Amino acid sequence: MNRETIIETVKDFLSDEFEVDKSKIQPDANLQETLDLDSLDYVDLVVVIEENFGFKVTGEDFVGIATFDDFYTLVEKKLAEK
Repeated sequence: MNRETIIETVKDFLSDEFEVDKSKIQPDANLQETLDLDSLDYVDLVVVIEENFGFKVTGEDFVGIATFDDFYTLVEKKLAEK
């Protein structure tokens, strides 16, 4: 899966799951602020990642994830490890 496909897939499921306009999901936007994530929302995020990409993530994986670009890189890395 290439980066463009990852970005489009992520935008699709994040906009559906967190009810945010896709136009707000920009590479340099803050993930937590844009999606208005609280600790329970991170659990939902972990579930939708697993459903859409087939790999598990942990809280440790989110350390250092600030922007959507960081998030795309995490997904790309995890897919490469599969």
